[in-house]
Amino acid sequence: MTDQTPAPAAPAYTGPRRILSGIQASGALHLGNYLGALKRFVELQDQGAPIFVFVADMHAITVWQEPAKLVTQRREIAAAYLASGLDPRKTIIFPQSAVRAHAELAWIFNCVARLGWLDRMTQFKEKSGKHKERASVGLYTYPVLQAADILLYKATEVPVGEDQKQHLELTRDVAQKFNNDFGVPGFFPLPDPVIQGPATRVMSLRDGLAKMSKSDPSDNSRINLTDDADTIAAKIRKAKTDPAPLPETLDELNARPEAKNLVAIYAALAGLTREQVIAEFGGQGFGAFKPALADLAVSSMAPVTAEMRRLLNDPAEIDRVLADGAQRAAEVADPVIEEVKKIVGFWS
Repeated sequence: MTDQTPAPAAPAYTGPRRILSGIQASGALHLGNYLGALKRFVELQDQGAPIFVFVADMHAITVWQEPAKLVTQRREIAAAYLASGLDPRKTIIFPQSAVRAHAELAWIFNCVARLGWLDRMTQFKEKSGKHKERASVGLYTYPVLQAADILLYKATEVPVGEDQKQHLELTRDVAQKFNNDFGVPGFFPLPDPVIQGPATRVMSLRDGLAKMSKSDPSDNSRINLTDDADTIAAKIRKAKTDPAPLPETLDELNARPEAKNLVAIYAALAGLTREQVIAEFGGQGFGAFKPALADLAVSSMAPVTAEMRRLLNDPAEIDRVLADGAQRAAEVADPVIEEVKKIVGFWS
């Protein structure tokens, strides 16, 4: 008689709760980065779990970066972290490249991950376009390095946008396969995505179906974190809309991408739900809504912009924060990579 008793489930990870995320050091940050990432990082740092926030400079070089400019971009990302409210006494802020274990674990994971997994990654197809043979190997294996970034700290939660959810699923696959292949159940956690808030995916001010991006040739498509008050207000006034008044229901809003985007931005800046914004402005024209949104955006972003500019005028302060963060990050990462090396057989 065949035993139908299911095999016992592998032991779950029992380590501490940890939160990790990062932003690539490849260009100026904008409102989408602020609402989709920075603002959420600040909210998470007071939840009691250790939080690691890194500057992803290793990811940045998957496409060509001018070396001198990369140094500046790394400081700009760090300045944005600090200006948005991240406290280096609570949050470990560091450059990815300063912790060598990221690269070491990424190589080991390259030998765990499978080509089929990477072939399914939609972001590589989008970024490489029609000439994928000209793309760097680093761009192709980007998700494996991302898995190493996360699992090196045994992070249990990762704040991500919808476009990064597929990469986090690959991270979970890598963790599960490593645990199974080397007979170490529960060694790496299977991290969960943290996707929440009314503006986790901020769209272009010129096209409600395209994500706000620093690569868009039109500067009016985005609000940069370094824009002054007059520029912010002008960009919102020029934001693409349709002639109808603001809708009064979410169903109507979902059918109008530009209106939906502006309502989501207002909700995120004001700490409201989209329903609450519609309750206040539904039925009104954009002539009334846009000035209110502009005032809110200016009042919300002006302190961030001012603090960013102050920090960028004192690069030594930024470098001190990054150096201290790198040391603290390495204190967590180094024991993990040493244990991984032992597990895979580099020594007994």
